[in-house]
Amino acid sequence: MNFARGLAKRRNLYYDAVIVIIIVHGGKDRMGPVEHITSRKNPLILRLRSLSADGAFRRAEGEYLCDGRKLLTEALEKGAEIRCVLWKGAAEVLSLPDSVRQYTAPEDLFDYVSPMKNSPGPLFTLAIPAEPEPVFRRAILLENVQDPGNVGTVIRTAAAMGVDTVLLCGACADVYSPKTARATMGALFRERIIHCTVEEARLLAGRSGLPLYGAALSDRAEDIRALPLKNAVVAIGSEGRGLSAELLEKCDGELIIPMSPGSESLNAAVAAAIVLWEMAR
Repeated sequence: MNFARGLAKRRNLYYDAVIVIIIVHGGKDRMGPVEHITSRKNPLILRLRSLSADGAFRRAEGEYLCDGRKLLTEALEKGAEIRCVLWKGAAEVLSLPDSVRQYTAPEDLFDYVSPMKNSPGPLFTLAIPAEPEPVFRRAILLENVQDPGNVGTVIRTAAAMGVDTVLLCGACADVYSPKTARATMGALFRERIIHCTVEEARLLAGRSGLPLYGAALSDRAEDIRALPLKNAVVAIGSEGRGLSAELLEKCDGELIIPMSPGSESLNAAVAAAIVLWEMAR
């Protein structure tokens, strides 16, 4: 293993980065160069914090932030466009594309940047992908589901049930926020995510030749077990408000999940999981 280190110096001023190049001979895994960061004012640190906290900045830059070795491995396996990796403490030897920039930071600085408490790292950024072609054979639709954990869990469950398209309408949680991305447990890298308006959702379902059903607590709603959902789009609203009247008007029908007397509603992610199971049966 060869190590080469350089420290930039100008008169009595030191920059806050050390460049480390590590080469492992005789194997596929290699690393380098790796830049060591020590300052909170480093441009990368400022950028990562903005990607973590600011949805408008993420959209403007076309980039988002993820956390954890498992997600990084998933992203690599699914061919996601990884742009940079920030390791906690020391860099790990991992086969990454040559285009990926690598950095290390002391634990206290890493914790300052990370959106997760006590994260072992690494942090990494990815390009926000272009939205896929809006044609599908079945899909789950979320309207105004604002909790990142719920949105991420639905994406994860859809992937597990073989429903490869998730439509997001209204004020849903940002799918590219660190909390939502983490809740998907890697499903974000393989699911088709389409943002749309209510009117567009109706058009997309029609273009794909699919009925659009809305989950609702109404007298018109049919038992979910009685409906053919194998090839359909099913809409789920927030737990507090349900689906909007505008969306329900666009639906071909309404469905209900039977519950014991006295039960008022289900968490959006739980309701979506039941719907997805029925779609997969």
